[in-house]
Amino acid sequence: MLYREIKKTGDEISALGFGAMRLPTKNGRIDKEKAKKQIYYAIDHGVNIIDTAYPYHGGSSESFLGEILKDGYREKVKLSTKMPSWSVKKYEDMEKYLNIQLEKLQTDCIDYYFIHNLSMLKFKKLKELGVFEFLEDSKGKGKINNIGFSFHSDLDSFKQIIDSYKWDVCLIQYNYLDEKNQAGTEGLEYAHSKGISIFIMEPLKGGLLAGKIPNKALEIWEESNPRRSPADWALRWVLNHPEVTTVFSGMGEIEQVEENLKVAEEVLPNSLTEDELELYERVKEVYTDLMKVDCTGCGYCMPCPRGVDIPRCFNIYNQKYMFNNNPTFDYLAILGGIFSGQEAYAGLCTNCGKCIKACPQELEIPELLNDVSHEMEGRGFKYKLKIARTVLMPVLNAFISLNNRLSRRSRTKT
Repeated sequence: MLYREIKKTGDEISALGFGAMRLPTKNGRIDKEKAKKQIYYAIDHGVNIIDTAYPYHGGSSESFLGEILKDGYREKVKLSTKMPSWSVKKYEDMEKYLNIQLEKLQTDCIDYYFIHNLSMLKFKKLKELGVFEFLEDSKGKGKINNIGFSFHSDLDSFKQIIDSYKWDVCLIQYNYLDEKNQAGTEGLEYAHSKGISIFIMEPLKGGLLAGKIPNKALEIWEESNPRRSPADWALRWVLNHPEVTTVFSGMGEIEQVEENLKVAEEVLPNSLTEDELELYERVKEVYTDLMKVDCTGCGYCMPCPRGVDIPRCFNIYNQKYMFNNNPTFDYLAILGGIFSGQEAYAGLCTNCGKCIKACPQELEIPELLNDVSHEMEGRGFKYKLKIARTVLMPVLNAFISLNNRLSRRSRTKT
């Protein structure tokens, strides 16, 4: 593992950090055994910082980390978590949430404490409530070691916030598609010029730059020698920047941990060649041309009051264009509730606007859902659902019944 120094503190931080927002799940909850094995494996191979937040995994991410780190692993890692800024209504709330987080994480001190998803509007409100006094007081009491903020807003706001306080660190979204989005490269370099350490989130843009990618993009990557996976290329691009201290990657499979570790063990700043950088530009053009909705699937917009599965709607919509396929069946079966019994399609949106306030990407979600509904549902959608349920549900029930009988028979023989 390669490490990068935080000059203010002398901390040596692993180039790869473990992001605990997308831990493996089972039946809608953290798959504790699987997640524990992955985190232990990462730590045993040099990762020394883990990032979480108050709302991750429905509020269970911090508690899970507290459980698994208490048996000797806490001393091996730095912990990063975030103040739930949207829930702070008065000064006392800040202390309340910090104490809750310390208890959930089963630690006396949080190494890196961020104000979560800070925008100019939230910043002004928190400043009036005395957030700086609270952070300084908490640091003086030894409850936190380093003070920072995470950010998803515009560049001008980022610079103003950077200049407003002697921050130790900031956390920004950064990948080769987001060079000019949010803080972007200009913000990265600006914060670095002020002596602030920069941690990175969404290096794979919610998985969009890894795994299954458009064929045109894959063809470009395959021109390279040596061959690398799309995830390798994406992580490598971020770590190539000397201003970056660490990259938080949300890893849900042990194979992803292994691959990301390999990259973090070999990439030095400014190590990409001109030919390699040219490949990124060409791949970027492919994504820009094909992608309809710039959604990372973070889920901050959920739950929707009307039951719309917003990230899934956008994911299926993007797939239609990125992979030139017709996902009508997936849309009907998954979002129409044929398999789950729970309707979650885009047309259920009533334009309440709650999701807009929560979206880190500042997407006009209701407008985009209307586009999805218009294209994926069209006229007679409810009639199509009724027909699909009539045809598919008996088949599905028969399959489930057969599977249950086979399972019982297998247990009887055992």
